[in-house]
Amino acid sequence: MTEMVFGAHPVRDGEPILPRWWRTVDKWTMSCVLLLFGVGILLGLAASPPLASRNGFEAFHYVQRQAFFGGLALTAMLLTSMMSPQLVRRLGVLGFFCAFAALALLPVFGTDFGKGATRWYSLGFASVQPSEFLKPGLIIVSAWLMAAAQEINGPPGRTFSFAITCVVVGFLALQPDFGQACLVLFGWGVMYFVAGAPFTLLIAMAAFVMVAGTFAYNNSEHFARRIDGFLTPEVDPTTQLGYATGAIQEGGFFGVGVGEGSVKWSLPDAHTDFIIAVAAEEYGLILVAFIILLFMSVTVRSMLRLIRERDPFIRLAGTGLACTFGVQAIINMGVAVRLLPAKGMTLPFVSYGGSSLIAGGIAMGMLLAFTRARPQGEIGDILTRRGR
Repeated sequence: MTEMVFGAHPVRDGEPILPRWWRTVDKWTMSCVLLLFGVGILLGLAASPPLASRNGFEAFHYVQRQAFFGGLALTAMLLTSMMSPQLVRRLGVLGFFCAFAALALLPVFGTDFGKGATRWYSLGFASVQPSEFLKPGLIIVSAWLMAAAQEINGPPGRTFSFAITCVVVGFLALQPDFGQACLVLFGWGVMYFVAGAPFTLLIAMAAFVMVAGTFAYNNSEHFARRIDGFLTPEVDPTTQLGYATGAIQEGGFFGVGVGEGSVKWSLPDAHTDFIIAVAAEEYGLILVAFIILLFMSVTVRSMLRLIRERDPFIRLAGTGLACTFGVQAIINMGVAVRLLPAKGMTLPFVSYGGSSLIAGGIAMGMLLAFTRARPQGEIGDILTRRGR
């Protein structure tokens, strides 16, 4: 009778944390993430030796670093997934303020590593990109405020979350990092839509993005150069997009063979932003389709589990995390096939990058914590009762 009322996973008094976590966590999603990380190590073995050779390191220097940061990311993911939603919210809010402070200080203490955008702190042995850690924190804060706004006599949480998001987007645009700014705005927009935003507001947001894009194109050489390169009918074969396009075409269905690809010797970002081009050239469409399937599985399965969630905060925060994860993958792969302008965005858990891996591990841990099975009725049960 208890399971009929509260669901198939009743609370067991005194049950240890690990057995309870293993019984309630979404094992399929976790397995997909582990497979993505494994694919990243496989592609790193192919893509990183040319870069290591140019920089005077051992052949697998970057693969070893990716394995190290990946180990930290997976550890963070597992630990975070064991937390309660309340603890995740508290740590997410704290993490947001810390990451925002680091983002605000970038113009003073940050560096661009010669890429034309001040996005990193150089620590000597490694670099840190605050925007990667800011994304999950902003999602948690926005979901918390939106959920509070749904309570009787609650604060104007939607307005507060919109104001905070605009400030964050402004700081990202100043770097400039328009790709992350658009991703942050998209994540907020999805949560706002789920929270019951009027359709007219979404149209106004789209118009605002167009106006902001036009302004950025006319006032930012960095932004204009990337847009012009994207809109040019003929692709220069000596550019990053040209190399990536050629590699994808060369790979075909089955690829040219393991270790036989040439794009990794030409692309400076073959191990990060254009890792999918290495996958397409050496392993062909088969591996690319497998990678796409893994990202779809994580996103869609998480959304299906969140549909049954009754807590508005968990539902909103989980939706924002899942959609941001999926859209970031779409943007990275869309750039490689020239469906989108170059944005300098990594492929989650596959691309090399310490900040991206660890922040991605934390975000995925939050999502796993929110999608764990809990002793509750489904939201459909509430709607059914109200209809009687």
